[in-house]
Amino acid sequence: MFIRSTFLNICEKGTPFMRAVVQRVTEAKVEVGQQKTGSIDRGLLILLGVHKDDNEKDAAWLADKIVHLRIFDDDEGRMNHSLQDIGGRMLIVSQFTLLGDCRKGRRPSYSSSAPPKQAKMLYEHFISLIEDKGIQTATGIFQAMMDVTLTNSGPVTLIIDSHKSA
Repeated sequence: MFIRSTFLNICEKGTPFMRAVVQRVTEAKVEVGQQKTGSIDRGLLILLGVHKDDNEKDAAWLADKIVHLRIFDDDEGRMNHSLQDIGGRMLIVSQFTLLGDCRKGRRPSYSSSAPPKQAKMLYEHFISLIEDKGIQTATGIFQAMMDVTLTNSGPVTLIIDSHKSA
């Protein structure tokens, strides 16, 4: 019961977090209009939302967590390998709607999303952190209307919020 009430208190206070939807894919691409801006084969599609109170430490924690997640199958079919282990790629797409608050009314509130200048800086920082770990990346175009197509493998989909110490 303590854990549940602590979680509710955190949510009520609106604790900031950077959020990623992580999808294990056999292929994924992003297009703006009819032009492909990024594509990958085996790897991870990351939809990334940035909170207005997030910083470079949050991006670093999240990048490290995602790169080392053991969600790819080994020879026995168990999820024991990370993206680095399999030499996979990452498609990273900015998505401010991940921070939409749907608790009240029928229209999501995006008041906790980072303003565009800050969000773009942290999005680009996240990408550079991933590349610094030796992962090949592809991206969408920040603030563009994008079409994302993917083949989810498994399916395996995780939602990861950056770590905040209490």
